[in-house]
Amino acid sequence: MRIALFEPDIPQNTGNILRLGACMGVPVDIIEPCGFPLSDRGLKRAGLDYLAIAAMRRFDSWEIYLRELPTSARLILMTTASAEPFQDFTFSEHDVLLMGRESAGVPQNVHDRADARLFIPMAEGARSLNVSSACAMVTGEALRQLGAFPPLLVSV
Repeated sequence: MRIALFEPDIPQNTGNILRLGACMGVPVDIIEPCGFPLSDRGLKRAGLDYLAIAAMRRFDSWEIYLRELPTSARLILMTTASAEPFQDFTFSEHDVLLMGRESAGVPQNVHDRADARLFIPMAEGARSLNVSSACAMVTGEALRQLGAFPPLLVSV
């Protein structure tokens, strides 16, 4: 399983997601262009020292990302424009959890390419969660379903 960020806008969210990926053993793909330089201070502050152990790959564009995507991968788009709740979906080990831009989500061609589109149920009147919070929720559910959380480290 992988996480993919489509043209992220906010360095702190990207840093949080890279930290999540490092802690959970889930690689993160960043599909550019980003709305900030990947050397941004906010990214480093949010990612702390976990950026050094995060498995991150950068792609210059959506088209390049699609060309390099394994044929076994399913693109699972998180979007408010869906009718399928994420907790009812059956995840697989080859899934790519795709998160859109904080400011605009993803364009229609990305929606059209997704193998599944999922949403997170929210209280009435709420529009959306922070992308890093949404990513953590969905990644946690996928890892739970797959029995793929990192092993417990017991210290004596």
